[in-house]
Amino acid sequence: MTQRIDPPLSVTDPELDALIRAEERRQADTLRLIPSENYASRAVLEASGSVLNNKYSEGYPHKRYYQGQVNIDAVEELAVSRLCALFGADHANVQPYSGSPANLAVYVAFMQPGDKSMGLALPAGGHLTHGWNVSVTGKYYQAIQYGVRQSDHLIDFDQVAALAREHRPKLLWAGTTAYPRVLDYDRFAEIAREVGAILVADIAHISGLVAGGAHPSPFGKAEVVTSTTHKTLRGPRGGMILCDAAHQKRIDRAVFPGLQGGPHNSAIAALAVAAKEAATPAFRDYARAVVDNARVLAEGLLSRGIALVTGGTDTHLILADLTPTGVPGKPAAVALEKAGIVTNYNSVPFDTRGPFDPSGIRIGTPAITSRGMGPDEMRRLAGWIADVIEDVEDEARLARIAGEVKDLCDQFPAPGLPS
Repeated sequence: MTQRIDPPLSVTDPELDALIRAEERRQADTLRLIPSENYASRAVLEASGSVLNNKYSEGYPHKRYYQGQVNIDAVEELAVSRLCALFGADHANVQPYSGSPANLAVYVAFMQPGDKSMGLALPAGGHLTHGWNVSVTGKYYQAIQYGVRQSDHLIDFDQVAALAREHRPKLLWAGTTAYPRVLDYDRFAEIAREVGAILVADIAHISGLVAGGAHPSPFGKAEVVTSTTHKTLRGPRGGMILCDAAHQKRIDRAVFPGLQGGPHNSAIAALAVAAKEAATPAFRDYARAVVDNARVLAEGLLSRGIALVTGGTDTHLILADLTPTGVPGKPAAVALEKAGIVTNYNSVPFDTRGPFDPSGIRIGTPAITSRGMGPDEMRRLAGWIADVIEDVEDEARLARIAGEVKDLCDQFPAPGLPS
């Protein structure tokens, strides 16, 4: 009989184990302000790394192509039922590997190559998969792009309506990735009905805010809703599609067998955990705190002379236009990281600079709110950000702020990380 040898990661691959430990320290010791990042709970992480990873499960519950699915079927059904209850949806498909494949499945469900779709342009705050020309969604389909007004950087609904009437797209996307205001789903739905389009709400960034009642809900207005499962929802890395009963078969067939094979069962289990967590009063408090913190942080930045796109925020996200400071977004983001403040450089509407050297930085409050930080910490953070941007080459200042950031982080342990 061969002796079973099953050493831990630290023994099997100490090099990789050291990198994971280093990432744990980085996430613990810095202020993570990238709006699409968060901290998953210990329970979510446990489910993500469970033995469910070992099982192959092509198909849907009770209609699989492999045996041994009794527990897997129950896990997927649990995730689906919890999400439908959480969001008030008729149906949920929890198998998409991420948000972009979820969006692509919607195209596959309702369109043929060359058909027209319509979404917010990437430079105006939209997502690649809403038809931008470097994405497959802008290459295989005719993508009509709407934008924001130059005067206030808010979505130009007159333009949306005019373009929709002219082009009559099959899909109308209502979703953003760098837009700091709530979306008027009633207006989108009105336009979609007028031209016979299916309204698709991409709530990848705000699904946790919607679940927690801190952002208007698209359900009952959009026929199809897509989302990632991490970000403000604090679940695993993955995607999901929620829809009304009339579109269930098309969506399911587009995901499998249209685009994917076996689902990632461990991620689906972790999503079930996240959906249970999101149904609690504590999560509703968290969602409101995310928005409150973003508003306080925005006010603090404005008070220090940092210009903000749309003049502020209604959500978890702030988009700062650094043009008046003379500091481009990329060197600002690099300097902020040296100071322990991790954000991302980002284009602003009507940006005169390129996407790899843009004028802005994108800031979000989901992760720092998960640590329990509140208004006082937001005001202090605004001061640090402004101090860094004031002189991005002052290494002594950056080092001092990094030490202060570390001290603050020590006071607010992050969920899911080793204590």
